[in-house]
Amino acid sequence: MSVRSPRRTFYALDTIQKIEISFAQSNWDYILDTAKQGSDSYTLSQWVKINGVVFDSAGVKFKGNSSYNPANSKNPFHIELDHFKEQDYLGFKDIKLSNGYNEPSFLREILLYTMFNQYAPASRANFAQVYVNGQYIGLYTNVESVTKTFLEDRFSTKNNTFVFADNGGCDLRYKGNDSTLYYQPYTLKSDYGWTDLMHLCDSLNNSINGIEQILDVDRTLWYLAFTNALVILDSYLGNAKHNYYLYNYQSERFTPIIWDLNGGLGVFARANTGPSLTIPQLQNLSPLLHATDSMWPLVKNLLSVPMYQRMYIAHMKTIMSENISNGNYITFAQHIQSIADTAVFSDPNKFGTYAQFINNLNQDVVLGPKTVPGITALMNARNTYLNSTPEFMQVPPSITNVQASDTFPPLQSSVYITAAITNANDVYLGFRYSALERFVRVSMFDDGLHGDGSAGDGIYGAALAVSSAEVQYYLYAENGNAGIFSPQRAEHEYYKLLADYTSVLPGDLVINELMALNSSIVQNYAGDYADWIELYNTSGDTVSLDDLYLSDDSLNLLKWKFPDGWRIAPDGYQIVWADEGAAFNELHSSFKLSGGGEAVYLSYPNREMIDSIVFGQQIANISFARSPNGTGVFTFLSPTFNANNNFAGIDVLTENEVVKLYPNPSNDFLIAGMPMSHFSTCLVRNAVGEALYCGMSVNSDGLLIDISPLDNGMYFLVVQFEEERITKKFVVSR
Repeated sequence: MSVRSPRRTFYALDTIQKIEISFAQSNWDYILDTAKQGSDSYTLSQWVKINGVVFDSAGVKFKGNSSYNPANSKNPFHIELDHFKEQDYLGFKDIKLSNGYNEPSFLREILLYTMFNQYAPASRANFAQVYVNGQYIGLYTNVESVTKTFLEDRFSTKNNTFVFADNGGCDLRYKGNDSTLYYQPYTLKSDYGWTDLMHLCDSLNNSINGIEQILDVDRTLWYLAFTNALVILDSYLGNAKHNYYLYNYQSERFTPIIWDLNGGLGVFARANTGPSLTIPQLQNLSPLLHATDSMWPLVKNLLSVPMYQRMYIAHMKTIMSENISNGNYITFAQHIQSIADTAVFSDPNKFGTYAQFINNLNQDVVLGPKTVPGITALMNARNTYLNSTPEFMQVPPSITNVQASDTFPPLQSSVYITAAITNANDVYLGFRYSALERFVRVSMFDDGLHGDGSAGDGIYGAALAVSSAEVQYYLYAENGNAGIFSPQRAEHEYYKLLADYTSVLPGDLVINELMALNSSIVQNYAGDYADWIELYNTSGDTVSLDDLYLSDDSLNLLKWKFPDGWRIAPDGYQIVWADEGAAFNELHSSFKLSGGGEAVYLSYPNREMIDSIVFGQQIANISFARSPNGTGVFTFLSPTFNANNNFAGIDVLTENEVVKLYPNPSNDFLIAGMPMSHFSTCLVRNAVGEALYCGMSVNSDGLLIDISPLDNGMYFLVVQFEEERITKKFVVSR
């Protein structure tokens, strides 16, 4: 089964999820402990119920390293809804529930994930109350798992190299030109990629000047700045150098993905192989921690590049000013605390007391041998310290009055981007034409030759080609001591320039037909029976697909962009294979279609919708298409791949009993039982709409049809009466 609705509701902050698990065995805890300490396998549940929706036979196991203990009454859970059968909740199949070990405030994960989502793609998190066999186990943090679902949602791809740095020692040092040397301690989550990881380590350690070709440096700097500023040492920054993912996304560069934040804000306190840091040491953690230590090449080698170090400090200052210095984090933490209050009070297995839950927002709390820093006590002192460091005290340039010489330029024209900038040695314009591309930086000048007015007047400019319907850009300026971005959250946020272009009018280009369950109808160039979408040009003019996007997600309309130069002739068709594939002479989107139902959107980057279709459960080898062709409503049809839809609607396949086919499946002869008084004509079509010759004769039951020339497969009998046409499906099987 599949339950679908706006997917982000499962991680809506203000709603506590209710997750119930039922095991047939009363000793379920012992069974899960045994599995955890053995093969780490999933245990079959009778069912898992999420907010009242039941999923039978889901897989359940305990997860975690230090947070798991067989003596605990409240261990972290990992639920795989689809481990034993195909099912999902709001599109999610993996559910990860943290138990709040060593975290009496219950705030850290939700607070930190929400903050970091301002600067880079990251998981979402909220609360869940968990029950097992009718017993309330306690309040958990429900953290979005970093799976292929996550990757497709954030990066529009999911099958590239994907690495989990969960084990200690994932330091990204170069071990040599043999990919087998990297099998430990990293975990490969994709089907391939060890060579890619090896090349990343090689570039990071030996070719830092070309690192931007293989690593998203900006997102990496945001990650490092965030883990340092918010004292998250159970990460790459700490002694274990773990708890992060690497994904080689569509622009062929790795990006880090933050993970496991329950040890943040000083809970985990080991920065190296020495003893745990004291709370004053955590408050005064150097912003350049590990910047000279070769055991942390991601820090040392990136920050050895002066520009990268200035960018890193600029990001850290943004994080502190937007969240800590202004007190926003306290207001937000108090809001989270109010949401959890009643559920924490009734939690029978929490690791601290209710009073410690309340107090740890502001005060240190002692849990056994460990002292957990008060969040505000830690971060207010840290804010004071960081603002006193030489790195934070350097004065960056200022950037104001960012503007384009034409705010709505014609497509394929050129504009100047200008800004008033002071105290800068170098100024750069970063730009790209799609969220799926990497930003390219070019220099801006104050020389009077780049649309910048007079030379030396403090106005910097650079020419920008408007070669797409949308251009995304930002500015970065630096002097010898400090740098600054505009907007400050760049590259995660950016300015947009929308081009003036002649767009396809809604109705001139339509989604005409789709097939989400193609198992034997038509193959693509690679020989695969793949999902496909058919577009149809209803107009009398050739239409351009430049700057158009296809998507199956209303929240991410820019999932896949049509390559430049593709056209559809008048009354013409274009097939897009929805299979995540590639071929030089075909179009292949970056997403597949769900046979259980979803949506397809055709739009421009400014969200101008050209066409869309929401569809439900599909039928194998039957298409969902407009009838009449190009203008009608969608209905189930015999597939008319790359052709007119008008010939054979099958919306009456299961409802009309005027014509009865038997035996069905059949081998050599088929009988069409029907009244002959108003019968006109009859023909057989194959699954792609071609008319086939079959001998027919009238007998006492209706029509006797000779199907012996037909190969095994599915066919359609189209019977035309005087005022009605009926289409029936039959199968030849010998």
